[in-house]
Parts: sequence; C-alpha cells; structure tokens
Amino acid sequence: MSKVVAVILGIIVILAILVILVPTIANKFFDQKVNKEINNLFASNTEPKSKAIQVSDLKTLPKNVQKWLKYCKVIGKEKINTVRLQQEAEMRLERDKPWMPVKAEQYFTTDNPGFIWKADIKVAPFFHIAGRDKYYKGKGHMLIKLMSLFTVADSKGKEMDQGTLLRFLAESVWFPTAALSDYIEWEEINSRSAKATMSYGGITASGVFKFNDKGEVINFSAERYKEEDGNYSLKIWTINMEKYKEFNGIKIPTQGEVTWELDEGDFTWFKFEIVDIDNNKPIIY
Repeated sequence: MSKVVAVILGIIVILAILVILVPTIANKFFDQKVNKEINNLFASNTEPKSKAIQVSDLKTLPKNVQKWLKYCKVIGKEKINTVRLQQEAEMRLERDKPWMPVKAEQYFTTDNPGFIWKADIKVAPFFHIAGRDKYYKGKGHMLIKLMSLFTVADSKGKEMDQGTLLRFLAESVWFPTAALSDYIEWEEINSRSAKATMSYGGITASGVFKFNDKGEVINFSAERYKEEDGNYSLKIWTINMEKYKEFNGIKIPTQGEVTWELDEGDFTWFKFEIVDIDNNKPIIY
C-alpha cells in the first residue's frame, strides 16, 4: 500500500469517526439542556398532595364534561399534578414528504401549567432531528436541531405562547383532572361538545372538545397560529383521538392524528400513540 493510499484511508477513518462522534456528543449536550429544563419545570410545581376528587367537585361543570370525567374514572382519585409519558409517532413536514418515525417523551405539570416535549425524529439512516417543544411560565418555545447540532428552528413569541397553551389544553385529556383547574373555564355548546377557555400568563385561548355516547373525548379543535414562510396566521387545528386505555387507574385516549384545516385542504402531519404514562411521581435528572 502506497503512502498516499494509507493517508487517504486514514482520513476516511477519521472522518467516519467524527461523523459518529460529533452528533453523539451534541445529542448528549442537547439531552442535558432539556433535562435541566425538565427539572426546572417540576420544581415550579409546588402544589401539595391533594385530597381525592369527589362527585361534588364536578357539579359546576357542563353535564358532558362531568360524564367524560366520570368515564375516565377520576372520582376517588387524587388530582394529577405531574405527568411523564412516552409516545411512538410519525410525522411529516409537507404533504409530499415521507412520514418519519418519532420517539418522544413528554412531561407536564398542572399546578403551574406547563410541559416539555422531547423528541427524536429519524430523517434517514444515521440522520436524526432533535426536537424540544416547551410551555413554561406561560411562554412557548420550539427548538429543532438537525443531528442535535445545527439549529433548524428556534421559535418564540406571542404566537408560540398561544399555540403551546392550546397544546396543553388539548393534551389535558391525558391528565383529565386538570379540567377542574381554575385556569380553565367550561361552557356547554350542546350534548356532544363543550368549549374550554384557558387563561394563563396573560394569554387566553379557547378550544372545543367533542364527545361520543360513552363520554369519551374524540376530538379537539381550535384556532391556532400556524407559521408559514416566517408569517403567522390563525388556522383550524384539530386532534382526533381514540383507543382509550387505562393507566394508573385513569382512562385516556392513546392514539390520534393531528391535522391543520387549510384552504388547500386538510393536512394531517402527526400520528401518535401513547405507550406509557406515569402520574405524580418525582423525576430528577
């Protein structure tokens, strides 16, 4: 083997090591940053252990909301203050783009409402996107990094605040005792739907929950800000939900699809399944 060939092979080996090593290190730092945020989120939730929920606690709610909560088996259970769940999902960025597998963890607090969603999105073999969506102290922040290294999106502002508040409201179906929180007001529309208005951190937004005959929430819809080419506009954002299962004594929907209703037609971009969930357990990273 000539010296030139040996040098070329050496360079190839070094580059291969860097391709593997640099993203691994970047991913470790990304995880450390997000784990610190999770610790801060949980530290901000100071509500002590609460007494068991009684039927009388539901009396001010619309009848269909009461039916939903009873179906979920919240009666006799303590209020859910913290949540950790695991998702398996798939997402796409545009209609003509392929679906990408996603593994995600999400953390919620309900005393001071907030969440952190941490996701690993497989773009292609050896390529991934690290994502973190955050709602903390009334503020939203989306951070997306290719290979955990190169920033693709770093979005903040009032539109993100509104969007993440609505996301918390919609995803409260996974910790339904949050329906009793002071920051959510309910209004019955008809026997199959109720409007929920959430006010927190200077932001107020509303969405509509739809129920089936059993009392299950099967759909949530709201006007949410959508970003297109750096501009935001309000679009209808919906989540269809199904496959109720019992975790920790509480029934929740475990599968669903997230869709934007756009002028050019509906765009379903995210499909999820909840594979595990824990409530009211301390988590320290």
